[in-house]
Amino acid sequence: MPSDPTRPGAATPPAATTPSATTPAATTPSATTPAATTPSEAPGLLLVTGGAGFIGSAIVTAALDQGWRVRVLDSLRADVHATTSAADGIPAPTPGAGTAARPATAAGTTSGRDTRVEFVRGDVTDRSTVAAALVGVSVVCHQAAKVGLGVDFLDAPDYVASNELGTAILLAEMTRANVGRLVLASSMVVYGEGAYRRASGAPTPIVQGGTGDEQGEGVSVRPPARRVGDLEAGRFEPLDPSTGEELQPALISEDDPLDPRNVYASSKLSQEYLAASWARSTGGRVVALRYHNVYGPGMPQNTPYAGVASLFRSAIERGEAPRVFEDGRQRRDFVHVADVASANLAAIERTASAEPALFRAYNVGSGTVHTIGDLAEALSRFSGGLPPVVTGEFRLGDVRHITASSERLRAELGWAPSISFEEGVREFASAPLRAAVTPPRSSEDSASPTPDTAPGSLGATP
Repeated sequence: MPSDPTRPGAATPPAATTPSATTPAATTPSATTPAATTPSEAPGLLLVTGGAGFIGSAIVTAALDQGWRVRVLDSLRADVHATTSAADGIPAPTPGAGTAARPATAAGTTSGRDTRVEFVRGDVTDRSTVAAALVGVSVVCHQAAKVGLGVDFLDAPDYVASNELGTAILLAEMTRANVGRLVLASSMVVYGEGAYRRASGAPTPIVQGGTGDEQGEGVSVRPPARRVGDLEAGRFEPLDPSTGEELQPALISEDDPLDPRNVYASSKLSQEYLAASWARSTGGRVVALRYHNVYGPGMPQNTPYAGVASLFRSAIERGEAPRVFEDGRQRRDFVHVADVASANLAAIERTASAEPALFRAYNVGSGTVHTIGDLAEALSRFSGGLPPVVTGEFRLGDVRHITASSERLRAELGWAPSISFEEGVREFASAPLRAAVTPPRSSEDSASPTPDTAPGSLGATP
């Protein structure tokens, strides 16, 4: 299929609305904009970067079900994929094959090959590989990224190269190839801490640089980092800086201030800014999906980049009790990978009908709050394992609460989650995980799980 008929930069972009100090924006559609309910064009060729991964492979399956032809670009990194064989849904590429496309096993199947899927083994930081992968593509679904908090700060160059440089190269090659539609996998980590209310009920969403000293009723406040003394004493809730009282968690929206607190979070926000800049300068159209805590079949295991759901599962399978940090009451929004895939398909459709120069961010969550303890208890119950142990341990830098409002995604794209927490966790309790991966770097360089991958918290993405 030919590339997108709307050449980025060919059409004069409408005047962009002024971006807020929070979310990068090119244009912001009205909240009453009707969601597209039927495809505006026949599905063509979709490029899924990172399409052999946990979320990427689910998107491939969903896209095939909607009639798309799919090309997967994936480097099959050893710290993500235990094997380069069909165990990850992708056949082993022929050594030296470079960027040659070849059939791949359809994600989610155990045998056979689907001729609607092509596989390109390569890295998004390689210009020639990306250029070859973009030939004939209608829209790009950019999932390839280094995720989680990793091992330690020695991972920083890899995060910046994989996420920021890789995205910049992809966008440059999309411009060159006349591909003007992008769905970007972003993350809840761009928010830092979640939204809060005072005990009195007044809303107190976090603000960039706010101290709380000047606040009155209803004025925004950003809770400071939790003090070690409070954590050691078992006082885990963020405190109102002006009163010292515990703040009450609330749902966070896309318009809340952004406050990335680690290298991974900074790199994800940088991806959003790059994509917004690309949309403004070329007339391209971008939907950024801020994933909350994604779980489901095919999660990675035995890696610092896996989420707590996978770590709990692995502990239970070893005959151990899941270890829950703090008091287990950390609030999260657990969303099933199949629902994340359907959100991506809705976002793809949005880019087909959007005005030029669109950048729009959406939270992707279930809309239902559960705690880390809830997840551990449900997994133990459904798998017949030992009950979880709440340890009271903590890790500096852990986010206490982060839960999303996905109302924008529902209202504008017509999306809704289809898998409940009980249904999803029951399935996940016995669903296959990905094979264990090669540990990153040497054992002496490895550290214990970092905040977003530790049992007391949860990695954000994929």
